[in-house]
Amino acid sequence: MKKFEEKTITSNTIFTGRVISLKVDEVQLPNGKTSNREIINHPGAVAVIAITDEGKLLVVEQYRKAIERSIIEIPAGKLEPGEAPAVTARRELAEETGYGCEELTYIQTFVTSPGFADEVIHLYAARRLFVLEEQAQLDEDEFVELMAVTIEEAEAMVADKRIFDAKTAFAVLWMKMQHLSNSPQRN
Repeated sequence: MKKFEEKTITSNTIFTGRVISLKVDEVQLPNGKTSNREIINHPGAVAVIAITDEGKLLVVEQYRKAIERSIIEIPAGKLEPGEAPAVTARRELAEETGYGCEELTYIQTFVTSPGFADEVIHLYAARRLFVLEEQAQLDEDEFVELMAVTIEEAEAMVADKRIFDAKTAFAVLWMKMQHLSNSPQRN
């Protein structure tokens, strides 16, 4: 038994879109009472911590309609049906940055908003980057500006909310931890 499990009594999909679907589940709570849960189903996504040979992080600035502003993010995108996360990672890196990588390392998978969505993000680190000879095309509704930033610049972007999403804030923290663990010890 799962601690505090909520057992589904009924499930009703009320919207199916291009990226997500929305369902309302009636659930039985641990105390025996019932409640409704609105749940967004998402196919999952991949995000890439792309690190240049100089130790900079590749990020893109793009407008996000849900929050009505531009933010700076690591390259990311949704999984296509049947696509392995590592394939998605390489595709999104190419589409959003124009780079490929010789080394792609899986870091971890995490949920984005477990209170109402089942979306998971598979996070990868890309190293030994190279400019692609044949540039991949962005999705037709995607407009991004690429930049390479230091850890310190990225931390400042988190502080002033130019970096405002969890996956990118996590990426900055991960890079900082990597940097600190690779620094010579002080006596």
